[in-house]
Amino acid sequence: MRTHHCNELRSEHIGETVTLIGWVNTVRDQGGVIFIDIRDREGITQCVFRSEISPEAAEISHKLRSEDVVQVTGKVDERLKTEDVDTKNESLETGSIEIVAEKLVIVNKAEVLPFQLDKELSNEDLRLKYRYLDLRRPRLTKNLRQRHIISKAARDYLSDEGFIEVETPILSKATPEGARDFLVPSRINPGKFYALPQAPQQYKQMLMVAGVEKYFQIARCFRDEDLRADRQPEFSQIDIEASFVDHNDIICLLYTSPSPRDRG
Repeated sequence: MRTHHCNELRSEHIGETVTLIGWVNTVRDQGGVIFIDIRDREGITQCVFRSEISPEAAEISHKLRSEDVVQVTGKVDERLKTEDVDTKNESLETGSIEIVAEKLVIVNKAEVLPFQLDKELSNEDLRLKYRYLDLRRPRLTKNLRQRHIISKAARDYLSDEGFIEVETPILSKATPEGARDFLVPSRINPGKFYALPQAPQQYKQMLMVAGVEKYFQIARCFRDEDLRADRQPEFSQIDIEASFVDHNDIICLLYTSPSPRDRG
């Protein structure tokens, strides 16, 4: 449905016919010529609709509003820059070009937004009710991407150090821990319950006995306890276990040990 994402086009693409798809970030009417910023997860590209280029696309563009999902096909052109006028936007990586639209398809119309995405909102209930909109905010999108980067770095580093990632069960027998368990009723065993793990402690000990030697997991944990500043009912932790090591080995692993690629 697209040839490029919205942070990919540069000056070297001028003259090419491309197709973008994403959300309408902003709409601007400049004397009947419609400019939109189209957004996907990678960035923003400006598109311009001129009646002399495509009367049909220009007519449809007047009906656009923020967060409509659109597909735009057109030619990459350089933004106007003269001694008197400079339309280039240095704050955008795609700020030196724009798409002169030849075709516009409205994939999905957006309803009136319950709140503006470019403004901070203190109403937590409203944010959670429309979480799919809240997650479109750049700050929250950045948080999701940053978590991915951290998780990938942890996986790559521990894998290079000889650790094996093992996914342990979520439904298990209740065991004494530091907080109350969340219980899940068993349909095939009436009156019996599974417990959601507060930590994969027993399973990683079983893995050590089984000879896995080096285990890690980005483990989902559940604790039925009061909220704290650094704790909520469900959270993730990087869980590590190793055999035939002492505390100095773990300290070196976490703080000082270079990875194999750094050792040369």
